[in-house]
Amino acid sequence: MPRSPHSLGPGRIVILGGGPCGLSCADELRRLGYDMWTLVEAAPVPGGLAASVVDPAGFTWDMGGHVVFSQFGEFDRLLVDLFTADELLHHDRSSYIRFRDRWVPYPFQQHLHCLPAEDAEACLQHLVRAQQNGQVPSDEADFATWLQAMYGSALVERFFAPYNTKVWATAPEQMASSWVADRVAPVDLDKILAAFSGTARPAPPWGPNATFAFPARGGTGEIWRRLAARLGDGLRTSTRAVAVDERARAVTLHDGTRIRYDHLVSTIPLDQLTLMTAGAPYGVKAAAQRLRRTQVAMVGLGYRTPTADGRSWLYFPQPDVPFYRATNFSKYAPANVPGSDTATFSAWMTETAMAPGTRPDASELIRSCDRALRRHGLVPEHAPLASAHMELIPYAYPVPALDRDAVLSQMVPWLEDHGIHPRGRFGTWRYEIGNMDHAVKMGVDIARYLVHRIPEQLAIFPTRGDARIRRAG
Repeated sequence: MPRSPHSLGPGRIVILGGGPCGLSCADELRRLGYDMWTLVEAAPVPGGLAASVVDPAGFTWDMGGHVVFSQFGEFDRLLVDLFTADELLHHDRSSYIRFRDRWVPYPFQQHLHCLPAEDAEACLQHLVRAQQNGQVPSDEADFATWLQAMYGSALVERFFAPYNTKVWATAPEQMASSWVADRVAPVDLDKILAAFSGTARPAPPWGPNATFAFPARGGTGEIWRRLAARLGDGLRTSTRAVAVDERARAVTLHDGTRIRYDHLVSTIPLDQLTLMTAGAPYGVKAAAQRLRRTQVAMVGLGYRTPTADGRSWLYFPQPDVPFYRATNFSKYAPANVPGSDTATFSAWMTETAMAPGTRPDASELIRSCDRALRRHGLVPEHAPLASAHMELIPYAYPVPALDRDAVLSQMVPWLEDHGIHPRGRFGTWRYEIGNMDHAVKMGVDIARYLVHRIPEQLAIFPTRGDARIRRAG
């Protein structure tokens, strides 16, 4: 039975945003027996950036590329709670980069022997020179400088610069490098040289998503639909917050309703939160305008041709392909196509990054993505197009710009001092902790902190004495 929180704990908690972080915060409060909370979500269905949709032709699409993997026990336990063993499909990652006329295994820098001879020789020479120089750039270095120091100019020119410019819609010179840690594969020069000589031993795939799971039905959004279903009346969908009064500690909703709070956990974008907060100083609101993000158009293309390709997702650095990544979505789960009939249908989910506010021509983008998939051999030339669906995602990824941490240090302390706790991908505005497992961990941790003052294990802001990421234990 829930214990009465009226004489204990932090008072009323309001949560803004029903994505993975907000839902996990509410669920942890429920688990702790704390019932003085309300979660408001503007969309009619929960899930946020991890939601899924079914198009009129019966194809399921995610809001961009998501796979289920975890570094945190909280996320693992959540999946065990929500799914039986046969409701999750498990995959070994199989990813490639399209380079000139061939497919190069991911990570690119570990498979230079797969490049055409001239490219392979140039990349290897420059990489060896960079590694022998041993100049490890400081955390203050921009991303372009970091790439040059780590990989040499040949690799940067052929892959890293064009791909990162494409995926971030931002030049690497305008980005920080402090986020790189677990996001860019390291260099093992001995293994790279051994691959050229043919003496390399098979190595385990790099990265935390080398193996991953995926819901057998419903796309990634099925996780969050199931979690939301057990939250009861505390979750209010189709409910948008329009103003925050930090002095009165009240949130105003789109229908004029005011909800009082003692603590506000916000998972909505940090720039939006700051602008809607009445008493935020001019400097805080001005800083919010300097935060950078990408907008992504997810174009899902369903075909009347069998799912034959066995790979997971593919990267495209070249400028003549609109998308930076294509995901073999019918490979993830047969139920992503109508009738689970992968003998008849296949599905490719593409992601095209662009500057915020861009309004792409949907018909032209769909045609361009379709042509690129066929041109690079992923779809037979004459395979009928069974469905085309586009979702424009205005807030896709927070860009780790050069001044990001300085901007956050101007904004977050003021918010925290006024009982406002920003968490989640766009609440923290930190790409390096922007996965679903990070979001769940943040949601669980802030709930435990507010109710029992248990320190958060994933420290994310300079407000607690460290502008960098810290993980306890």
